Amino acid sequence: MELEAIPGVGAKTARALQELDDPESALSSGDVAALARAPGVTEGRAAQIARGAIRQRHDDEGGVLATDRAHEVYRDAVGLLKERTVTDYAEKRLETFYPSASHERIREAQAFAERAAEREPDPDVLDALAGVEPLAEPGTVRVRERCIATADAERYAEAEERVPELSAEIVEDTRDIAELARSYSTVIVVDEEFAGLDVEGDVRVRPDALETPSETVPERLLAFFAENRDRLLAAAEVHEVAGEEPPVDVERLRDALSRVDEDGTVVGDDEFDRLAVAVDDLDAAVGTAESVANDHLRDAIREKDVTIEGQDFLSLVEQGARVDSLLSRELADEYDEALAKAREHVADSLFLEDDEAELASRIFGGEPTFPVEHEEEAVARLRTELTAARDRRAAKLKADLAADLGDLRDPVEELVRDALELDVELAISQFARDFDCVMPEFVDGEPGETGTGFRIEGGRSPLLDVDFEAVEPVDYAVEGATLLSGVNSGGKTSTLDLVALVTILAQMGLPVPAERVELEQFGEIHYYAKSQGTLDAGAFEATLRDFGDLVDGADGRLVLVDELESITEPGASAKIIAGILEALDDQEATAVFVSHLAREIREAADFDVAVDGIEATGLVDGELRVNRSPQKNHLARSTPELIVEKLADDRGGEFYDALLEKF
Repeated sequence: MELEAIPGVGAKTARALQELDDPESALSSGDVAALARAPGVTEGRAAQIARGAIRQRHDDEGGVLATDRAHEVYRDAVGLLKERTVTDYAEKRLETFYPSASHERIREAQAFAERAAEREPDPDVLDALAGVEPLAEPGTVRVRERCIATADAERYAEAEERVPELSAEIVEDTRDIAELARSYSTVIVVDEEFAGLDVEGDVRVRPDALETPSETVPERLLAFFAENRDRLLAAAEVHEVAGEEPPVDVERLRDALSRVDEDGTVVGDDEFDRLAVAVDDLDAAVGTAESVANDHLRDAIREKDVTIEGQDFLSLVEQGARVDSLLSRELADEYDEALAKAREHVADSLFLEDDEAELASRIFGGEPTFPVEHEEEAVARLRTELTAARDRRAAKLKADLAADLGDLRDPVEELVRDALELDVELAISQFARDFDCVMPEFVDGEPGETGTGFRIEGGRSPLLDVDFEAVEPVDYAVEGATLLSGVNSGGKTSTLDLVALVTILAQMGLPVPAERVELEQFGEIHYYAKSQGTLDAGAFEATLRDFGDLVDGADGRLVLVDELESITEPGASAKIIAGILEALDDQEATAVFVSHLAREIREAADFDVAVDGIEATGLVDGELRVNRSPQKNHLARSTPELIVEKLADDRGGEFYDALLEKF
């Protein structure tokens, strides 16, 4: 896939996407979370990239939303869907649904929505989704007890690039490797020429080490699982609660996760714990052992019957008199026992193995002294051995656990992605249920082929500022250019909003809030909101240019206009609207113009303009009673006409009758 061919993707973004493991798969599936892991790509930007990739795949040039008001209705529709999501991912993923002019893209989105609509939004599933987030990439882990060694400059550079977690070291010969083995617990030599070398320490010749980073640096994989522990467990719970078959053995995953803590350290191994405690407690154990030995000697000296009284002897000793010969001659057995107790304390308190206890025995020895003191060099040697043993044990545990987790790496990606996609599906399902939606039926394959317009039965707009259950259903069908008349506050603008919302949702491939909908596939949707007051000459000219571009464009358009007559004087407005309708009629476009000048526009037009009306049934206590569904081929009475009619009925008289005749 040529990344820079995707709409909105430049060279810099393409380079960032190429750093992903599988950018093509992420783009083809619309995986916003995976795309957002590219350097410098936010989730919002990832949604734009995914949308661009969808357009490229379907050869979809976009541009269905041709006006600001059409974009506003689209944003409102997406907002209604987002309100029903749990995760941030689902919010961004919904941005990949857009009104398309591609029949294939619409069918693709419809297939997704149809599956989604069958989902039952279970509150327990929604609760479980609250803990799911896209998987995160941990920062680079520094492993200080292991290094890569090579005599080749190119391999050195390769090592720094492929395994930045380890220090890379240049060596010339076996002596250099031996020196490294004294500084690192493990040295991995990547040059085959050193095969068979024999040096002290944990030195491994592995020419394939850079090609198998999961074995060379198991910490990388463990850091990933440690970083994403909560996300993975939450995703697993979602599958269980929803009754979905997970792509991974959940019990095996839970067991593996229980063996690694939040910083990637393997836990639950008694031998590693023993060695780690021994390293940490060594100094304290040695200090206590000294006290044990000295306490034993003090007690022995006080009780010893020698040439001088024991208490005097003790006083001399504590004043620094030479005691080696005295201890050797008078207290040899007691001194040996004191050292034995010290050695035993170190071995027992640190739970040392036989070979380790042998090293520990050297901590206390040499010429008799009082107070007894340890041999620091022997302590350092034991510490080195214990530390190396601990690190080797840790490395083995990490390698074993990484091997167990290695084949789970891709499945857990799918595990989390499926859970996040479930949130998207449930949002669509909830939307469809909340607003009594159905899947619309397209009556032609490509935009502009037949000009069949739209038919909405039982449509209710969720954009109204009332409870949805209180919204009155609307039936409305339009084919060709049509004027929509009606009383003020009768619902003309709400009808346009409903038509715009239904057609936009339909071309997003999503369910629509109606009992039944048929429509053609529009290449562009133009919705012009009501102008706020008469425009000055410059703004008026700019508006006419917009409509000039509109009527000069391609066929297959839906045009919705709300009271265009407000842009200038009523007489001129009627003529202008009539001219626009004539051009749209020639294109076989579908158009609905809301206007209070329907009679004047019809008279000015050179074709038989269809006029529909939202009719008020009358006034009751000053409130209009309105039939919200437009009546076909009916010029609705205006609010002033209804008021005059009511006064003529209530009060009678020639004045009101004469006014009524004017209408």
